[in-house]
Amino acid sequence: MQQVDFLVIGTGIAGLTYAYKMAHQFPDKKILVLTKAAADETNTKYAQGGVAVVNDLERDSFEKHIEDTLIAGDGLCNKKIVEIVVTEGPERINELIALGTNFDKEADGDYKRGKEGGHSEFRILHHKDITGWEMERALLEAVASCSNIELIKHCFVIDLITQHHLGYLVTKATPDIECYGVYVLNLRTNEIETILAKTTYLASGGNGQVYRTTTNPGIATGDGVAMVYRAKGRIENMEFIQFHPTALFEAGLTGQAFLITEAVRGDGGILRNKDGEAFMEQYDERKDLAPRDIVARAIDSEMKRTGTEHVWLDCRHFELEKFLEHFPNIYEKCKSIGIDITQQMIPVSPAAHYSCGGIKVNEWGQTSIRNLYAVGECSSTGLHGANRLASNSLLEAMVFAHRCFEHVSAKALNKELNDHHYEGHIPEWNARGTMQPKEMILITQSLKELRQVMSDYVGIVRNNIRLERASKRLDLLWEETEQLYRSSKVSPQLLELRNLITIGYLIVKGAIFRKESRGLNYNTDYPEKSVLVQNVVL
Repeated sequence: MQQVDFLVIGTGIAGLTYAYKMAHQFPDKKILVLTKAAADETNTKYAQGGVAVVNDLERDSFEKHIEDTLIAGDGLCNKKIVEIVVTEGPERINELIALGTNFDKEADGDYKRGKEGGHSEFRILHHKDITGWEMERALLEAVASCSNIELIKHCFVIDLITQHHLGYLVTKATPDIECYGVYVLNLRTNEIETILAKTTYLASGGNGQVYRTTTNPGIATGDGVAMVYRAKGRIENMEFIQFHPTALFEAGLTGQAFLITEAVRGDGGILRNKDGEAFMEQYDERKDLAPRDIVARAIDSEMKRTGTEHVWLDCRHFELEKFLEHFPNIYEKCKSIGIDITQQMIPVSPAAHYSCGGIKVNEWGQTSIRNLYAVGECSSTGLHGANRLASNSLLEAMVFAHRCFEHVSAKALNKELNDHHYEGHIPEWNARGTMQPKEMILITQSLKELRQVMSDYVGIVRNNIRLERASKRLDLLWEETEQLYRSSKVSPQLLELRNLITIGYLIVKGAIFRKESRGLNYNTDYPEKSVLVQNVVL
């Protein structure tokens, strides 16, 4: 049983930013950072387009960025949170630059700024088409320089430890649910360890792997959200799953699809249907730069209307030198599968991309469970509302990582982070009566079925019959998987399946409760927005 002051779960921008700041603030304290894969295998790493920030007040303004975010969020953003993120963002970006992050610059030394769907100004800072990778690189180097940070790779967090593990009945109505730490499956030793912490910080990322195709890496299985839900914490707005309009279409591909960043359309890329028509003007006056929910639905509509599996992104009119400068990896990926972007259009189709809902937190990143914080895609801060504005997520992660750092630091300095009274009573993980699963196909087939159900019934366009069918299928999958979980030794595959089924359940339940079409939740049985605007809290 290990004890630490500050426990961090996840090594994306949200986790590393917080860990680095805590390490400098408390050089005599140990910060333990856990990740279930390699340190750099995160959603952050795959963020291509950039980070939205107002750092040129002569050409742009906080008011414009705030308004753009509110419009995209379709009436469900928390305006106070939007103002916090937009106004505190520039300082957080400057800190990242000071750590060595390189954003592309013009010949005169000013930053190159891109424009993406839903933005009224050019404000997207980027590093070629691998912005997230560059930010991740700088933060990993910074964290490596801190001797009081221990980063352990290949550690899968199974569950949060609360009063439930001390024998108390814990329900959603239980006041002051408290997090004492986590149970962790060490994938190197295959042993389950108990880690106790005065504060636990969840930066566990997204859940795109619940769908058949996603821009997210294989690790994006919604682990943090599922753990908090099992611990009776508050989850909200899970029905708002953003589908990126333009993932590279490769016939027969399932799992992670290659992302064609929205910045390509920001630079002038044009969406065309199978007949070569530029169709976006029929759906929105902003054409190819409409917000993502509108573009994704338009593409979905064109694919269904024409009976095709994809549409086309036309970049043939681009100056090759400029395309290579801004999008070298997209060029190389297309070339690797036989597409010359100067002569051929790029086949694209929507893929699950980002979860706008998640663990409900306040303006300091506090969850409904004491001593537990959540930041990044696993959290729901109120910034994104019903639809995330492009390139706002990296900014949100940095701003809230800093706000968590401030809040936890203040509590630590005021000696409000006391040792838990129950340490001697917290049981070790009980694996009695379990055995190795005899057939891995029980897990792989259930995962395949889950993704099929979610993609076919709970995608870009929904209706009540599809949602009801999805709900029944998920209930059966849950029962089968829980039975397997109770009788089997835990494995990463089983844990991820269990978490993804919970994520699917939360998305479906949220969509059933939201009897309207708003933002990313488009239901053909309720095509209009409801007068009563509210969050769906589960």
